[in-house]
Amino acid sequence: GIGPEKLVGICVERSVEMVVGLLGVLKAGGAYVPLDPLSPPERLASMLADAQIPLVLTQKRLAKTLPAAHGVKIVCLDEDWPAISLYSSENPASQVNVDNLAYVIYTSGSTGKPKGVMVNHISLVNAYWGWEQAYQLRATVTCHLQMANFAFDVFTGDWVRALCAGGKLVLCPPEILLMPSKLYELMRREHVDCAEFVPVVIRSLLQYLEETQQSLDFMQVLVVGSDSWYMGEYQKLRQFCGAETRLINSYGLTEATIDSSYFESAPSDLPADHLVPAGRPFVNTRCYVLDAHLQPMPIGVPGELHIGGAGLARGYLNRAGLTAEKFIPNPFGSEPGERLYKTGDLARYNADGVIELLGRIDHQVKIRGLRIELGEIEALLDQHPAVQEVVVDVKQFPNSVVSADAQRLVAYIVADEEQLPTTGELRDFLREKLPNYMLPSAFMLMKSLPITSSGKIDRRALPMPNPNGLASAKTYVAPRDLLERKLAQIWEELLGVHPLSVTDNFFDLGGYSLLAVRLMAQIQQQFKQELPLTILFQAATVEQLANVLRLPADRARQSPLVAIQPAGSKRPFFCVHPVGGNVLCYTNLARRLEMDQPFYGLEAPGLNNDQPPYTSIEDMARHYLEAVQAVQPTGPYLLGGWSMGGVVAFEMAQQLRQQGQQVAPLILLDSWAPLADHTAQPNNSAEEETRLLTEFFRDLQDSSVNTSLTGNGKLPALPDNLWQLELDEQVNYLLEQAKLFEVLFPEGDLSKVHRLLQVFKANVRALQSYTPRVYAGRIILFQANEDDPAAPPPPDAMLGWGPLSAQPVEINPVQGNHYTMLAEPQVQVLANKLKDYLDL
Repeated sequence: GIGPEKLVGICVERSVEMVVGLLGVLKAGGAYVPLDPLSPPERLASMLADAQIPLVLTQKRLAKTLPAAHGVKIVCLDEDWPAISLYSSENPASQVNVDNLAYVIYTSGSTGKPKGVMVNHISLVNAYWGWEQAYQLRATVTCHLQMANFAFDVFTGDWVRALCAGGKLVLCPPEILLMPSKLYELMRREHVDCAEFVPVVIRSLLQYLEETQQSLDFMQVLVVGSDSWYMGEYQKLRQFCGAETRLINSYGLTEATIDSSYFESAPSDLPADHLVPAGRPFVNTRCYVLDAHLQPMPIGVPGELHIGGAGLARGYLNRAGLTAEKFIPNPFGSEPGERLYKTGDLARYNADGVIELLGRIDHQVKIRGLRIELGEIEALLDQHPAVQEVVVDVKQFPNSVVSADAQRLVAYIVADEEQLPTTGELRDFLREKLPNYMLPSAFMLMKSLPITSSGKIDRRALPMPNPNGLASAKTYVAPRDLLERKLAQIWEELLGVHPLSVTDNFFDLGGYSLLAVRLMAQIQQQFKQELPLTILFQAATVEQLANVLRLPADRARQSPLVAIQPAGSKRPFFCVHPVGGNVLCYTNLARRLEMDQPFYGLEAPGLNNDQPPYTSIEDMARHYLEAVQAVQPTGPYLLGGWSMGGVVAFEMAQQLRQQGQQVAPLILLDSWAPLADHTAQPNNSAEEETRLLTEFFRDLQDSSVNTSLTGNGKLPALPDNLWQLELDEQVNYLLEQAKLFEVLFPEGDLSKVHRLLQVFKANVRALQSYTPRVYAGRIILFQANEDDPAAPPPPDAMLGWGPLSAQPVEINPVQGNHYTMLAEPQVQVLANKLKDYLDL
């Protein structure tokens, strides 16, 4: 039923299926609407309702996360493939023409809701031929790198350039964009010779090239776009390119089909702090710099940039008024119906015909290459009951390591004095409605907003944010020794905050993933200590990180306790690791509980060091209780665990009761009870070894829902004789298979997988040898239910705990499967139900 002007939503992870789905929609004559799986459900629901999408292509693991929408049919590209494969493989006879829709992409909207930009086939085809003519793709390029987020139009540019030119398309795992060594390795391994980066990624790559003295001489076309960067960076990057490399700065907007102009230059006399120009228009594109009366501005005089030509989008979906406002008749056109798009960018023409961008004339901004309407954030914050007035602005933080990366979103709030909101409350309020890149880094509480003589908000008078946001009463603590001083200097340089208190939180200061990678790289370089990124959950201040670095390398991670959310006055909740050993799976749950709820994870020894893992549940419980009681000497204790973690928590509760301590209701998160009559010792046969290796690989894949893994749904059969290999050979084989099937996190290497496998085997064998006893306390079981959580529990709903409990087991069904119940958005449902028991 899909044909011209029919919209099809696509909500998939980066995969071959993603490209298959896009081509399928276009071949059928329809138009695709990309839906980012990481977007908040409320935002996805708004898009589905606005576009009235009748069909969504997705994957099984994502289908349950999509918000319910009336009349929408769901097709899973993985689960439904057997049925799909029965259809004809011949190309369909499409009735589509050049004026039909190709895609609709949603961008930030100033009214508080995203707006859909409608792009026709003629505009997309024109964009390709513009690139072909300017970059000589067919003549020079063989392999393209696809890096952009699926929900942005630059993604379409990546795959259209590659496939229409007959080249190879390499789908880059998004996480390695922040890891320059792995990004560079991928480009060399796949013989990539064409790629488009955003400036924030190219800066990271440029730093790596400088440190390692490697080059990009293998690149034919290297494009940097989607955000501002500087001539000093352009010229420095030029030094690492080959003589034949085309180094290009591109400029474009979604409303003008991705790219409208490009700049390419030999050595230039422009100063290093000058923005790289937008350049000259692509073929079939016209650029005009006009005043408010649509009169052309002389060379060198600023005006608003207007774009015309074949690349213009049809307009905004279901927004006729906004379309008429932004897409206006072209007063210079020679053909009926010609239009101009008002970009909102302030620009001027140079004497040589090159366009320079000077800023914005409205409140739209780009941060790290992502387009943001400040009005959308303001409109949503205005809905908070404690907010009376609000304005959101972008501030340039001084002293940043890279000036263009120092931009931060800041929300200025006039609030009800009787119910002053906290930073955490406001962030949580927005997190349910906006993607992470649109969340302000700082919130400032103000008595009133500054206004101009004409009564408008005076944005120039908005003060630089206090580094502590609304927590302005916090006192400044200066570095107290050389170690804290060196760390503070690194933080100040990265974050652009000065002075920085050693008690300031990295994430509250505007820290994000790329800066965290840089931080750990600089710490390793300066202090010769390798710390995992997850250490920032436990040591998010200079003071705490200094304490970690003061520990000897073999003692830095001796304690199994991980303070995921240590603040709060309530009774701490202690959650034990699953069979894989780490506690990253609890990150979403901890964030979704109240800010006043301390949350600790118990991580398996040996995961991040050479400490031998425990091989019995009783020893684990005893060791973990020592760490728990160092934080909380007396009960009642709140214990819980997901999967295997529930079994360990069960034994911890038994030992606490033997000590005469009080235990609050025991929280089991989809945890199966061990066999009550199980007394056999672990089986070390060949079959057992092969089974363990298979289960380990499966756990790596399945847990991708909750960690940085990127499983693609396939699981190869492992060789029967794998157990005969030495441990290092086993790990090597698994590592290669994991990379091949995209189920291994990017920082995984031989030593890392070696430790993971050892911990996994020890935990499985500990479960095999554990003989549980009947527990006298209260057990609360949260059971995953993919179908209908409101339906009556199935017969096995107690998951084997009934015979082991002296009291009736209380069952709480929650939406999702064993893994997705802890992932967004289902985790919010689990957190809401869990709160009732944590407060008992």
